[in-house]
Amino acid sequence: MKPALTLLATLSCVLTTTAPAADEPFRPEAGKFPPLEKAHSYRGELVFVDHANRRGSLRVAGSGVFRRNDPQPFAMLPYGMVRYHGAPADLRDIPLGTVLHVHAFLPPDPKLSAVPVLPVNNKEKTSGYGDAGSAPAENHVLLLEDEPSHCQREGLVWKLKEVDLGNNEGMIVASREPKAGTGAGGDSKSSSEETLSFDAATRIWRGRECLTRIDLITEGTWPASGKKSLNDQAVLLGITWKPTLGGVFTRFHISDIWLDDASMQRAVHVQTETHKAFIRSRWMPAWVDAVEYGKFGRATVTATLFGGMDPSLYADFKKDIPAVMNGVENTLKHTEGGTAGPAQMAARGKILDVTKTPGEAPLGSSGIQVRFETDLITEGLRPTRVVRIRPAAWPDVHMPREEYLNSGNFSHEDRFPTSAIFPKY
Repeated sequence: MKPALTLLATLSCVLTTTAPAADEPFRPEAGKFPPLEKAHSYRGELVFVDHANRRGSLRVAGSGVFRRNDPQPFAMLPYGMVRYHGAPADLRDIPLGTVLHVHAFLPPDPKLSAVPVLPVNNKEKTSGYGDAGSAPAENHVLLLEDEPSHCQREGLVWKLKEVDLGNNEGMIVASREPKAGTGAGGDSKSSSEETLSFDAATRIWRGRECLTRIDLITEGTWPASGKKSLNDQAVLLGITWKPTLGGVFTRFHISDIWLDDASMQRAVHVQTETHKAFIRSRWMPAWVDAVEYGKFGRATVTATLFGGMDPSLYADFKKDIPAVMNGVENTLKHTEGGTAGPAQMAARGKILDVTKTPGEAPLGSSGIQVRFETDLITEGLRPTRVVRIRPAAWPDVHMPREEYLNSGNFSHEDRFPTSAIFPKY
C-alpha cells in the first residue's frame, strides 16, 4: 500500500499549496501543464461515458433544481487525471451516477475539441430554469475525482450526526469537516450539514468486511427504525445521485460508507491494481519535448511521462531497456495502428536515459523525462505531440478496435462516431 499512499501525499501537496481559482477563464497551451490555480472547480453527477475517447457528460450542480440541469459534455485533457476510491483510475472504472469533483479549463484548441465548445462566459449564464453555473465552458478536465478521493486529498472526513431509518431506507445527517488536528483546508462549505439518503443497496465497509444496514441494526449501532444520534462518527462516503421523493431539489445519495482506514485502504489497493493492469496494456501516456533527428529515419525523442500513475509503473522505465513508442490523439487514442493494432506500426528502440526534473512537478506531469532512440521515427513523434510509450517487457497485447485509428485513414471527425459504426444486417 505504500506506493499508493506516497502518490496521494504528493498529489495532496501539489493541490493544497496552490492559490484559489482565478476568476478569468484560462486556456492551456500545447506543451505546457496548466497551473491548478487557474482551473474552474465544480461538482456533478456522471451520466454518460465514452471511455475510448476519454470524454463524457456531467449533470453539474448549480444553485437550483439539480435534476433539471442538462448533462454537460466534458473531455479529459491528455494529461488529465482520474481518481476513484483514492487511487488512479480510468473513466471506465467509475459507475454512472457517481458525484465527482472537477477541476477544468477552456479547450486548449477549440478546433480539435472532442466535445462541443461553449461560450467563454457560459458558467455565468442562467438556464431556462434559472440554475446558473450548471453549464461551464471549462469542460477540459485536469482532475476528476470521486468523494473519497477528494476528501483524502483535502484531509477531510464526513462526520455522521444522526441516522433516521425506516422501511429499508433512510436519511443520514452529516457534515464534511477537516480531520481533527490536521489543519487541512477545504472549501467554505466543508462544515455545513447535509441530509443524504441511503437504501438497502448502500454498501458499508469495515476492515475486510462488506456489511449491510441489517448488520449494524443487529449490533445495535443503528436503530431498527426511527432516529439515533451517531455522535460525529468519522467516516468516508461514496456519493451518488438518485431521484428523491418529496420534491427535494437537491439531495445526494450514499453509495458506500467506509467505517475505518483499513476498509478505505483496501479499496485503494483494489483500484490501484486495476489501473496498473490497464496502463500496462494501453501504454504510458506522455508528450514529446524535443526530437533530435539523425540519418535515414533515426531519431532521439525526449518525452515527459504524464502524472497520476502508481509509482511502480514509473519504476519500470529504466536506462538501456528496449521500448516501444506510438503517436496518439489528445484523447490518448492511438493514431498509428496497422491491421494488428498500434504495436504493428509503433517506433521501436531503447531508452537512453531516465531523469527526474528538480522541484515539484506540476499537476498532470510526473516530472520524469525519458530519452528514447529509434531507427525509424514515425509521423506522430513530434514536439508537443502526445504519445504512448511502454517498456518492451510490458504485455504485448492486441487492443480493442475502438481504441486506435487506422494509419493514414482517419479524420478528426472519427472521434464523434455516428450510427455508421453499427453493422448493417
